[in-house]
Amino acid sequence: MIEDGELVEVHFERSSPQPGVGTIYLGRVETVLPGMGAAFVDVGEGKALFLSEQELSEALLRSRGLEPGKDPVAIGKVLRAGDPVTIQVRRGGIGKKNPQGTTKVSLPGRYWVYLPTQGRLGVSRRVDAPREAQRLREIARELRAEGEGLIARTAAIGTSREELELDLRYLREQWGDIEARARAASPPALLYRPPDLVRTLIRDRFLDGVSSVLVDDEALRDEILTYLDELRLSDLRRRVRLYRGTVPLFVRFDIERRLREVLGRRIPLRGGGFLVVDETEALTAIDVNTGSDVRHRRQSSAILNTNLEAARAIPRILRLRKISGIIIVDFVDMESESDLQQVMATLEGELRKDRVPADLIGVTKLGLVEITRRREGESLLVVLEEPDEA
Repeated sequence: MIEDGELVEVHFERSSPQPGVGTIYLGRVETVLPGMGAAFVDVGEGKALFLSEQELSEALLRSRGLEPGKDPVAIGKVLRAGDPVTIQVRRGGIGKKNPQGTTKVSLPGRYWVYLPTQGRLGVSRRVDAPREAQRLREIARELRAEGEGLIARTAAIGTSREELELDLRYLREQWGDIEARARAASPPALLYRPPDLVRTLIRDRFLDGVSSVLVDDEALRDEILTYLDELRLSDLRRRVRLYRGTVPLFVRFDIERRLREVLGRRIPLRGGGFLVVDETEALTAIDVNTGSDVRHRRQSSAILNTNLEAARAIPRILRLRKISGIIIVDFVDMESESDLQQVMATLEGELRKDRVPADLIGVTKLGLVEITRRREGESLLVVLEEPDEA
């Protein structure tokens, strides 16, 4: 994905023995660990899913004769070894950790995230217009049935009630098919696999702000056009273009060079400064350096310029490298409070562009800036890292 000429995201799809995020299974409880408030569920693929008691749905609790409350119900009261349970992959395994599961199933559509087993309403935080957020909440309240939940997605902005209702109807049909498969299956069994990477990106990211989708394979281009028709988005077909250049598509847009540059430990900034990025298991540390910035005679101006460049670059690097968890940034020290506020405002504004929730926590007593970004699997550096030869 390229925004304003900058590479901001790269997605890879590879076969893996681990279950993919969003996949739904009829699993069998392997073990229940009351002391940990968790269970392990065998789904027949790779490692068992780790299920915490916070991830037990309202519907599952009621099916066991228990009433949901503010505090989680002890998992030992709900599940026993050998029990069948419908479970969805919530988060992929990281390192040696098992993937995480949830019984709070969610099915994403174009306009809604459908929550068939939990009755809550929500609106994407990227819907920042209060009137539009209120309109979507009211429509969700009118459309949902008892026990259902709905979260309005960014694509729902300005969408008619009729289109929103059609999307919900499609998601209900999907869930009905999943329930039917669960009734007919013996655990462990696969009930639902999410769309592939191309379909997911078209469904979730092909919004009004996207000027074009370039495809270098004619068969894939036709598949995308067919999928747009299925989604009732035929008006977007004209933005899908077949790339016929004489050089490969990624070479034409300098993707591989840019990717190599941003995956390095030392990342240059245009003004002569640079970032040093160190990813560890506990956190990611980013050090900002002025380097060879000689465009400003005054040192304070050079420092401010480097820090502002870094504040614009860091959120893009987090997105592109898929860095998550705790991020600590050591900006070059600034004496002026107004300069610091300018850098913080720039950083916060750029973080808002991230579709993965990323929050600026603040400045620590040591002058370090703390950011958190929701974890969604391994970072790109880990994904692309080749295993050491034996």
